Amino acid sequence: MNSEKKRFINSIIFPLALLLIIWLVKFVEYMLNTHFDFLGIYPLKWEGLPGILFSPFIHADFKHLYANSIPLLILSTALFYFYREIGWKIFLDIYLTTNIWVWIMARPAWHIGASGLIYGLASFIFVSGIIRKHNRLMALSMFVLFLYGGLVWGIFPNFYQEDISWESHLMGLIAGLVYAFYFKNEGPQKPVYHWEEEDDNDDDPYYMVDEENTKNEELKINN
Repeated sequence: MNSEKKRFINSIIFPLALLLIIWLVKFVEYMLNTHFDFLGIYPLKWEGLPGILFSPFIHADFKHLYANSIPLLILSTALFYFYREIGWKIFLDIYLTTNIWVWIMARPAWHIGASGLIYGLASFIFVSGIIRKHNRLMALSMFVLFLYGGLVWGIFPNFYQEDISWESHLMGLIAGLVYAFYFKNEGPQKPVYHWEEEDDNDDDPYYMVDEENTKNEELKINN
C-alpha cells in the first residue's frame, strides 16, 4: 500500500465512524418512535448544556441527516488528510467553540444537527488555504468554495424557515475563521524552493559584500 493511499484511509476512518454513530442514533429514534431533541443545545438553560457535546449527533429527520452527511464526510476527511498533525485539535476546537457560542448567544430553542460543525470546517479549510499560500491547500480552498460557497447564505436569519439554526451556521463560520488564523503557523506550510532561498540571499548585505569582493578579486587577477 503506497503512502498516499494509507494516509487517505487513516484520514477517513474517524469521519466514517462519526457518521455511522450519527445514523445509528437516527435509526434508534425511528425504531423507538421517539426524538432525542432534549440532547440538543438550549441556550442559557442548564438542561441545554449536554447539547454542547451531543447536538451534532441529533437531526430532525432523515432528510436533515442526509443533507449534512456528505459535506461532513468530505470536509472532515480533507481536514485530517491535509492537516494530519493538528487535525484533531482543529476539529475539537471548532466543535466545542461553535456549540458553546450557540449555547450563549442563540435563540431560545432546541438547536440540533451537525451543520454548525460543517460551517466551521468549511470556513477553516477555505481561509487556512488562502493565508498559508500553499498551492495544494489553496486548490483545496477553491474546491470547497466551488462545492459549498452557497453555504454563506445560511448565516443570515431566514424568516421563511425559522426552524433553521442560522446561529449555528454563523458561529461555526466564525470559529473556523478564528482557528484558521490561530493555527496558521502550525501544520502544513508553504514549501520553500531552492530558487526562493537564492533570492533571499540577494537581500543579505553580507552576501552582496562577499559577491562584490569576489568580483574585485577577479578584476585584479585579470589585470
